[in-house]
Amino acid sequence: MEVIIHAVVLAFGLILPLGVQNVFIFNQGLSQRKFLHAMPAVITAGISDTLLIGAAVGGMSLILIQWPMITTGLYGAGSVFLLYMAWGLWKSSAAPDEAPIAMSAGRQIAYAASVSLLNPHALLDTVAVIGTSSLQYEGVARFYFAITTTAVSWVWFVGLAGAGRLVGSRDHTGRVRYVLGRVSALIMVGLALWMFMKLLQP
Repeated sequence: MEVIIHAVVLAFGLILPLGVQNVFIFNQGLSQRKFLHAMPAVITAGISDTLLIGAAVGGMSLILIQWPMITTGLYGAGSVFLLYMAWGLWKSSAAPDEAPIAMSAGRQIAYAASVSLLNPHALLDTVAVIGTSSLQYEGVARFYFAITTTAVSWVWFVGLAGAGRLVGSRDHTGRVRYVLGRVSALIMVGLALWMFMKLLQP
């Protein structure tokens, strides 16, 4: 039980901030006509997180510990990536009276995979934080830790798409979507600056 509680708290702490992945899934739930139409984005994000968590718990975090230059490179790439995505989100967050574009299943899969697997900030969160935290456990306990953090990701993504669909069906003015997009873009800029400051630390 202690392992499971630790995994739940850690996973929610990493996944709750409004990053690129979360905003994308929420917007797909909001823009699609039906909840099931947002499932390609949800499933792709869930599978991506499952793969990253599996790699992290499997020992990939040890590579970052032994080769600190890789972490430095990820911080640099992560800050640039987040600034780029923040700028794109700021521009694409249409005026309140403009509805967001509902992507096809193929585009949902491609975009969700890119913001999940090619996002250096997400890689650092998953590999460095979850992977390093899992090192204190062995055998079955580590397996429970990995399964729990993975389950939290899946539940969160499903709930996020559902929340988006709920907002989309009730927020006819588009004000909530507009504000969320702008706030999320600012949060990404803040994260990018934090990662850049990490590069300046000795």
